[in-house]
Amino acid sequence: MGGQRRLRFLNELSDHLEPGGEGWLVLSDLAEHLGLRTREDLLAAIEAAGLKVVERLDTRPTHPKASDRDDPLFEARTAEVTSLWRLVSR
Repeated sequence: MGGQRRLRFLNELSDHLEPGGEGWLVLSDLAEHLGLRTREDLLAAIEAAGLKVVERLDTRPTHPKASDRDDPLFEARTAEVTSLWRLVSR
């Protein structure tokens, strides 16, 4: 998901949540490993959107490219974590 689209999702999420409801963001940290985004940028965007993280569930990839040493992104993919961010309005 591109940066602007991610920010739009975060910025508009509260408008779509029922009282007590939550939104889920599934996001890989590959962009962080490639220097395209920092974790601080993501956390700041979540906070700026008036959201709070209630839980984050992480998983490591098991797809073939994650273990393909010939893949030019092998090192970044080896470190990659995909997370389910459970978000609520503040």
